[in-house]
Amino acid sequence: MVSPELKNKVGQLMVFGFKGKTASPEIKKLIRDHHVGGIILFGRNIGTPEEVLALTTELQREAKKAGHEKPLLICLDQENGVVRRLGEGTTVFPGAMLLGATKSPENAYAISAATAKELKALGLNWNLAPVVDVNNNPENPVIGVRSFGESPEQVSLFGQNAMQGMQDVGVITTLKHFPGHGDTNVDSHLDLPVITHEMDRLEEIELKPFKDCIDKGADVIMTAHVYFPAIEDRENVPATLSHKVINGLLREKLGFNGVVTTDCMEMNAIADNIGTAQGGVEAIKAGVDLIMVSHLHTRHFETINEILKAVNRGEIDEKTIDAAYGRVMKLKEKYLSWEDIQLEGELEVSETVGCKQHEFEAAEVYRQGVTIVKNEKELIPLSLDKEERILVVYPENNLIMQVEDRRYSSFSLEESIREFHEHTDVMKFSNPPTEEEVTHILEAAKHYSTVIVGTLTALPGSQQVRLVEVLNKLTKNLIVIATRSPYDLTYFPGISTYICTYEFTYPALRTAASAIFGKKKVSGELPVTIPNL
Repeated sequence: MVSPELKNKVGQLMVFGFKGKTASPEIKKLIRDHHVGGIILFGRNIGTPEEVLALTTELQREAKKAGHEKPLLICLDQENGVVRRLGEGTTVFPGAMLLGATKSPENAYAISAATAKELKALGLNWNLAPVVDVNNNPENPVIGVRSFGESPEQVSLFGQNAMQGMQDVGVITTLKHFPGHGDTNVDSHLDLPVITHEMDRLEEIELKPFKDCIDKGADVIMTAHVYFPAIEDRENVPATLSHKVINGLLREKLGFNGVVTTDCMEMNAIADNIGTAQGGVEAIKAGVDLIMVSHLHTRHFETINEILKAVNRGEIDEKTIDAAYGRVMKLKEKYLSWEDIQLEGELEVSETVGCKQHEFEAAEVYRQGVTIVKNEKELIPLSLDKEERILVVYPENNLIMQVEDRRYSSFSLEESIREFHEHTDVMKFSNPPTEEEVTHILEAAKHYSTVIVGTLTALPGSQQVRLVEVLNKLTKNLIVIATRSPYDLTYFPGISTYICTYEFTYPALRTAASAIFGKKKVSGELPVTIPNL
């Protein structure tokens, strides 16, 4: 028989998500009856700043009413750049690789602190950032521009500054994805990646940013659903479920005594193998403190029940639950207080959210990060007659990562260029473009002396690459803007004018456009090596 005390302790080890901009009946029941202590929000939960604050307050009021000793942990992925959850009325801040391109760790501190101020003002006390994976694999489909770069030293330094910036404002941080997701070519949302490097190499590259950040006072570390045979000898057991990774490497060897959370246990690397609920059991046994189940309420109840059953039959020692519970409550004690939450009366969003000062700070960092990689013909700044027509060509964004928010999948290259040159014609194409689209664009391009083409995660041998190659032969003045992956240039090294924005946010693209037309001097430097450059 499960005691109410044990049931509540297990509830505090859960981080669950739900649908809607108001608290669902199911999540209220979980908070009330199971004392679930953590909530994760996604784009589906995010409305205006007023709606977000109303939601987080509603959740906290539910927890207070249910007798929770400490407020709920409420988290989201606000990495900035291509992975962000907050929307209208909030500031669009630059993401990790653009920050890395500024070569200034102080920018990571400032942007993270400003981000944390907006999160905290909206009742969000825990950010699932920064990413401290070292992106040394150009084919990585899930990290890429979410990383500060390919150098472990740079990732470590920027990660420490980002972490400190949020902590100083009072927002909990998360280092992810331990022990490193940077050198994979498989997305763990879709399958189980394997990293086969020996331990010496892992310590030199993958583990360095984690170790350095742990030494500086890391709050939470998120595990990777990645299999590391050099650490775990059981075949295809991901780090999330590995006692040797969590207790052996992270806690004993690296000395981390903070909170360990899983990535979402509904990702295919877990759900399609051991299953979400049983995965929760194995993760607790491995030494994890927080189990994250982001979507289905059926899996929420199954996960709690399987963990309680495992305790009942002695598979999980109650001391393991107590230790995890103790670490979670210590974290809450440090950062959360009922006195900081408005439990009564009307709510008002702080003027900090989406303020001009934050917009100004972000704009300056975008200027320092957007990178002119090649300007061999000295086309930039572009000198055009006011009446001269230019052609802008770019793809629709249907190649987004699983972790990205589809609400932000469109990008505004057209508006960015038109802001600086009125006589701009635009042609969009599918991604990858059809043969018919390529033919149509190439025929139209013959009538323009200047073409600006945006690329989006080009793949070797793809129609997108072919289109750029032929445009380069056909057009007198061709400017290519890599709107996400800087590695696109690998596949068309003959391009003479090339800009990287690292993300397709409007501020990044507007900054690139202002540089093209000589209105702003950008100063970014590549934080990764481009093959064939």
